[in-house]
Amino acid sequence: MKRTIEEELKNWKENPDRKPLLIRGARQVGKTYIIERFGKECFDSMVTVNFEEKKSVKNAFNDDLDPKVILRDLSARLNEPIVPGKTLLFLDEIQACPNALLSLRFFKEKMPELHVIAAGSLLEFILGDDQFSFPVGRIESCYLRPLSFYEFLKAKQENEALAWIQEATPSKPIGRATHDKLLETVREYFIIGGMPEAVEYFLKNNQFIQLDSIHHNLMNTYVSDFGKYPKTAQQKFMKLLFEAAPRLVGEHFKYAKIHPHAQSRDYMEAIDVLDRTGILHRIYANPGAGIPLESQLKEKKFKLLFLDIGLLPHPIATILDAQNLVHVDSGKVAEQFVGQELVAYDKPHHRSLLYYWQREKKGAEAEVDYLIEVDSEIIPIEVKAKKGTGLRSLRQFMQEKQSKVGLRICQEPLAMKDQILSVPFYMLHEIPRLVRLFL
Repeated sequence: MKRTIEEELKNWKENPDRKPLLIRGARQVGKTYIIERFGKECFDSMVTVNFEEKKSVKNAFNDDLDPKVILRDLSARLNEPIVPGKTLLFLDEIQACPNALLSLRFFKEKMPELHVIAAGSLLEFILGDDQFSFPVGRIESCYLRPLSFYEFLKAKQENEALAWIQEATPSKPIGRATHDKLLETVREYFIIGGMPEAVEYFLKNNQFIQLDSIHHNLMNTYVSDFGKYPKTAQQKFMKLLFEAAPRLVGEHFKYAKIHPHAQSRDYMEAIDVLDRTGILHRIYANPGAGIPLESQLKEKKFKLLFLDIGLLPHPIATILDAQNLVHVDSGKVAEQFVGQELVAYDKPHHRSLLYYWQREKKGAEAEVDYLIEVDSEIIPIEVKAKKGTGLRSLRQFMQEKQSKVGLRICQEPLAMKDQILSVPFYMLHEIPRLVRLFL
């Protein structure tokens, strides 16, 4: 399965001003697989140091963090040459050796010609530790997420459909037969999700039958990881939050929804950790008063998005039988899909932030599911308008903020009416291009 991040890795390789690269993302999203394939395809040789499998290699980083000394020691221990400019050095599970993470700054300063990539499934556990000094400015990060719907189409080799998606406009939308076929593929993605193991199974077998077991095992893997968090007191709260999060998608977050007696002081760190790992994403309330949106977010007021749509607890039959995907589980699944897509298409070097808009004025309540920036404009996105309200909230936002265009995500073909662009589920990748047509 080809991933979009692979182009970023190739650009990084050719950049003379590159820094050691830290690949970040939740466990099981494909970090190690992508890095190893990149190393084999783009370098003369690749040396992988897995600090959990070969614990003795940690000693190469014990005292002297000079890159020349480290490489000499590693080459001897692994019996492999490491040649700057020709070898990719991959430091896997780097969280198991904090000194190796600290050494990355010296690779940038003293041996910039060596290509170094690091990753770790529990890396975020130590990056948030106040006792750990992260080498800011000497390392660059790149985030890997579950497969997007665009990548899913690529994996299915739907090349013709992808070409149509990239060229479609409201005046020249995709034909009805192809539109219907793409919606069926969206339905598949709602069930499968974007975790590589689940996608690979479906591509090989064209069956849904084992997906529940695959998803269940993935969830158990994350729960097992919480036992490795260094603060024992937080492990219980992380587990409770993780178990509650899938059913809380799209809801205004309240601690009592986790447990009737839950206190914010108990769960604040757990939320922060799961957010950093990419298992959860917070969708922050935002007044949408201007650019950049990040400067206006309300930290204590948010909704939750889960790692992957395939991990949500929805019966397969519910999705297969749904006449309108927008309405599955009261719109939660559609809102998860849209949020997950927005995160997936964000800049890979950027830690994604999501926003929604809410007006709480009594008798005039309104809410828009997402706000995004396209160039210098704030674009409102409505996913699940409440029954009987139509697009009232979207129109209210547009009127108050004088928006030039608003987006409605739906099952209908691409269309434009009264400054509202109806975007079918399968075209979220094209939102920036479509919006720019009207700005």
